[in-house]
Order: sequence, then structure tokens, then C-alpha cells
Amino acid sequence: QVQLVESGGDSVQAGGSLRLSCAASGYNAGSYSMAWFRQAAAKGREGIASIYCGGTSTNYAASVKGRFIISHDNAKNTLYLQMNSLEPEDSAIYYCAARAPQWGCTWSLSPDAFDYWGQGTQVTVSS
Repeated sequence: QVQLVESGGDSVQAGGSLRLSCAASGYNAGSYSMAWFRQAAAKGREGIASIYCGGTSTNYAASVKGRFIISHDNAKNTLYLQMNSLEPEDSAIYYCAARAPQWGCTWSLSPDAFDYWGQGTQVTVSS
């Protein structure tokens, strides 16, 4: 059974940094495609960063490109999102997601491309 558990969410000042973690069990985070999404109040779920199978490439939404970095640690079977230069507009619940291996690899930032989801972690950025 696949389980994804996010952590690292916090309240920070604008311009600050946070690193989110997503610990995977029942799933090899380093071998398959994973992604980070976020959902702000009264808004839809937005894909912000994805990592291809084996970590060979990454894809970012324009809203975070140059500020956020997605990566994974094979030894810890954990996905990360390093968030720098945070802005109040980055405030949201952040979710990690994983694609079922049978569907192959993807760079997609669409929620429909992912099959497993964590419970989310709250990030609040104040001005």
C-alpha cells in the first residue's frame, strides 16, 4: 500500500525559505514520477513542480520557476521541495503526489496524471 506523508510546512515571513518533505512507503520515490501541488483557499489544485522517473529531469510552473527546487533522496525514499524567496501568494496547502508505475513516466503538472496523494502540509507566508 502506497503512503505519502508530507512535513515541513510552517509560517514564515516573505522572502524566507522552507523545505518540504514527502516520505514515501510502499513506493520507490526515486524510480517513478512524482510532483508537488498546492491549493490555496477558494482555488483549484495547482501543479508546481514535477520530477521525471529516476530524477532525470524536472518541470516547474511559471509561478515558482527559479525559486523552488524539487528533488529526491533515494536513500531516504523521500521527495523534497526547497522553497526560496517565498511570497504571500505562495500560501497554500502543499501536497505531494506519485504516479502509479504502470502508467509510465511524466513531466505533467496535471492532478489527473498522479494516482497517490499525501494529506498535505500548510505553508503560510506573511508580508
